[in-house]
Amino acid sequence: MTTRPSTSEDLRAVLFDSGGVLIRPIGGRWNPRVDFEETVLAHHPSITPEQFAAAIAAGDSFFAASSSTPDYDDYHRVMLRHVGLDPTPQFLADLGRDVPATTILELYPDVMETLRELKPSGRADGGGLGRLGGTARWAHGAGDRGVLRGVCDLPVLGCRKPDPRMYHHASAALDLAPAQCLFVDDDPSLVDAAIALGCAGRAVCRDSATSDVPSVVTLVELLDLL
Repeated sequence: MTTRPSTSEDLRAVLFDSGGVLIRPIGGRWNPRVDFEETVLAHHPSITPEQFAAAIAAGDSFFAASSSTPDYDDYHRVMLRHVGLDPTPQFLADLGRDVPATTILELYPDVMETLRELKPSGRADGGGLGRLGGTARWAHGAGDRGVLRGVCDLPVLGCRKPDPRMYHHASAALDLAPAQCLFVDDDPSLVDAAIALGCAGRAVCRDSATSDVPSVVTLVELLDLL
């Protein structure tokens, strides 16, 4: 089925992916969390850098094989067992303990300028989660609760992008048609999937634009579309 491309006159909301678009992990790694090694060494000081690398690779494979965002206790069990460690309840609790978001996450420099400019039109909304549970909620608060009006939580939905349920849930939650939404993600294939479902879309490619799908190198460029 062919869908009519959205125009700027149609657009009523911007659906932002969180990780890689609004926020990034301090240190550059999403999973495991930046304090993973520190926490493991507090329990087992003899773990080597080579063992950490092997554990993280096993965790990456576990994530890639999961049909939806996996339970993080299960993720940590896979990594710990891969290097012969016992994932005791206390060990898992320490790895998943709550920490201030500012110790592991930061906003991209172009986020606040873009959101503040979008605010008068009422057309900015939070989109899907990145791979860390709760990151979109943190961006929601760190950005400005008066701008980001909602969060679509993929673990709760039980799916992963590009499952159409995610895109439809986000637009339906705002009582809008897909053609009234601009979907923004750092993965061009996921933007392409949104466009196929009738949304407008832009891939955020901060290093260089892509010719495969419509893209921007900074969020500020979105303002010209609205």
